[in-house]
Order: sequence, then C-alpha cells, then structure tokens
Amino acid sequence: MKVSDRTNGVEYAIRDIILHARKYESNGGQVIYLNIGDPVKYDFKTPDHIKSALINAVKDNKNYYTDSEGLPELKKAVTEKESQKGMSVTEDDVLITNGVSEGLDMILASIVDPNSEVLMSGPYYPPYSSYVKFYGGKPVEFRINEDGRPDLEDLISKITPRTRAICIISPNNPTGEVFDRKSLQQLIDVAAEHNLYIITDEIYDKIVFDDQFTGIGKVSKDAPVILLNGFSKSYLMTGWRCGYVCFNSNASGLDELRKNVPKLARVRISSNLPVQVAAVEALRGPQTHIIDMVEKLRKRRDYIVKRLNAMEGISCRIPHGAFYVFPKVNLDRYWEDDQQFVLDLLSKTGVLTVQGSGFGKAFGSSHFRIVYLPKEEVLEQAMDKLEFFMHESYK
Repeated sequence: MKVSDRTNGVEYAIRDIILHARKYESNGGQVIYLNIGDPVKYDFKTPDHIKSALINAVKDNKNYYTDSEGLPELKKAVTEKESQKGMSVTEDDVLITNGVSEGLDMILASIVDPNSEVLMSGPYYPPYSSYVKFYGGKPVEFRINEDGRPDLEDLISKITPRTRAICIISPNNPTGEVFDRKSLQQLIDVAAEHNLYIITDEIYDKIVFDDQFTGIGKVSKDAPVILLNGFSKSYLMTGWRCGYVCFNSNASGLDELRKNVPKLARVRISSNLPVQVAAVEALRGPQTHIIDMVEKLRKRRDYIVKRLNAMEGISCRIPHGAFYVFPKVNLDRYWEDDQQFVLDLLSKTGVLTVQGSGFGKAFGSSHFRIVYLPKEEVLEQAMDKLEFFMHESYK
C-alpha cells in the first residue's frame, strides 16, 4: 500500500534513536537515557497546586469541548504573561494549542507552500525542519557565531524570493544559547526589510542561568512576529500537552494569519479543557518551583560541562539556558560520523545521547546532544562511562 512521500521523509532523531536503545535493552543491557528533555521523568515534579487544579477541573465536570481558540481565562492569563515580557498582544491574538508542536504545525501549514523556504538558526530543533519538509518546503540553516549572535551576513545571503520566514529558539534547543537584545533586534530588522515572518519559540524563557532573559516582544514593534510558548518545561507539564501561539498585535502583516490559523484550530475542535484550567493556575499560582529548578539545573550544567571539557576528543561550550549541552567530538578516524559515534557509545556503555546531525547537518554534524536533567549521581555514572569510552577509543 502507498505511503505519502511527505510522511516517509519525516525524521525526529531525539526519539528515533530510542529504537536502538530498546534493542540494547532486549539483549540485557541497561540504558542511561540522556536523549529526551522531559524534566518530569527525572526529579522535577509537577507542582501540587497545578495537579490539584487539573483534578478539580475533572471533578467539577469541566470535561467538555471549550472554544477552539482556547479557554478565555487562559488566553487572558497568557496575554498577561507575554505583555509583561514586552509583547504587544491582546486576547484575540492568542491561540491555545496541544503543545508547542501543534502550534508550530499550524503556523508552518499556513505559510509554507511547495518549494518555499524557511530559514532557521542552526543547529535547530528537528520538528522545525520536519514540518517545513512535510508541507513541501525547504529548511535552510544560517550560522550562529561563536559569541552566540546570528551571522547576519550568512543569514542575508540565504534569503531568496522563495523565503517565507525566519525561525529562532531562545533559549536554544539543542545548544542552550540565549539571544541578547541586540541579536533579536538585528533579526527583527532583517525580517522587516525582507518582508518575512519571524517565528520565535520561547518555551525555555524561565530556564536561564547567567543573564536576564529578553523576550522578542521587547523589540518587535510592528514586525510580523509569531511567538510560540507552552507549559511543558518551566511548569513541568510535559505529558499534558498545552501550548500557545501569540501574534504581535501591532503587525498588520499578520492579519491574514490571524484570520486563517484559527480555521485549523476549529478543524481539530479544541485543546484539552481540564489541562487549560490547570494552565491558568500554573501562570497565576506560586512560581517558587522555577527558582528551585533553575538552581538545581545550574549545578548539573556546571558539573557536566566541566567533565566534558576534561575529556580527550571533546569540547563543550557552556549553555546559558534550557537543559542541554551540545559538545563537539573529534571523530577523526575513529567514527564515520556523529551518528556512528552515538551508536557506538550506546553499544559499549549503555549511555544514550542524540547525534548532532539530527539537529541539522550544516551546523550539527560532529556534535551530540546530552540532556543534563538526571540527578548528579546518574550524570556522574554517565560521564564516567563516556570518559572511559573516549579513553579506550583514542588508545
């Protein structure tokens, strides 16, 4: 039976790699999973007040379809949050989605035609390229400099008449890089000059270690900015799948999207109502768990970066946000590519990471991504195994 070419081409390295881990486990091996950024799988638990809000919503029979665009009270709470970050947004500019991924899908479905192009800072989060390709477009990577700022010359050189949008994630997945105000302003200026949408994913906005986070809303003015955000990471609601899209209310260039994207929301009926009720409590209730979470992650980040940079054949830049490191490995004559490195590491140690080329071959190759969410003793065990693996490989 025929399978569509667009579906056959979909890839998601972060979860595709699990197939190899399952095979390793079926042969009696024990895996240390460092591939998926799910804090709730580790020692970060959904706050009690958020869980209670969900339970109470179900008990209060709030189990029906709500508005396709989202629960009005949640849209209001999102408007409050993003306005505080500097975004010009009204409740009519907010669309609640089943996770950020659904929001991204809706936006790219609405702007990508066959043979159109979408620019994304490399390395990038895999669904960005997968959705672009799914709708017949072409993902094009642009360079981020060593100082964490976009290479404007490289970016501008890759803009063509087919380019539709610039996509960025800050803090970044997989690198943990955080764009400063100047970088955001430069990207806004380029997008405005070339009449491009700018799609910004800020799901890690509260998980920042060294500098104060600057939201793109601070510099958006009347630029066609589309903001993606959600509750999975900072509010530890990964399995609940709740996110949102915000349109810059000052951007007249987004009028057609404001009119058409909600059609996709209506087609899928609505997002999960009890979870939306809990999301209101997440935004308006106590925020102290975030402070504790960031402090824990800071210690784990510092530990893992120190260990990695002490290993032969590995170098690692310090991330400033999120909970990933993206070390570079000297493949030399030992491994054909970064995927072979990751699979070799798994087969010999049981440590599961993700190949860097899964985040874009142009700037991800020769790297691998590690999630540093586990407790220190698990990270220590994983780093000891990796260090031994590198030492044995370089003999």
